[in-house]
Amino acid sequence: MFKNKSVSWLSNNVYLCMCAYTQIMGTKTISIKDEAYEALLREKMNKESFTDTILRITNKSGKVADCFGTWKMTDEEEESIRAELSKGWRLAQERMSDEVSRH
Repeated sequence: MFKNKSVSWLSNNVYLCMCAYTQIMGTKTISIKDEAYEALLREKMNKESFTDTILRITNKSGKVADCFGTWKMTDEEEESIRAELSKGWRLAQERMSDEVSRH
């Protein structure tokens, strides 16, 4: 977003009109859990703003997507995860069916 600032100056009947454009930095308010705040606070260096901390950390580590696929799991780990997920989905479906049947 740009903001237009005009300055007029008068000297010996000569008028000078200058337009200067300055870019206004936007801000965003985000909500984070206390645990995330404490983690960010631990990363924050002396006299560094939270914005600078976030930029420093993300510039160092790159995109979150760059980390995808880096976990080399064993077949046993994959089977265990799939079994836990299936159990969780089954229990959720049972609870939903119970709720629906009560109404």
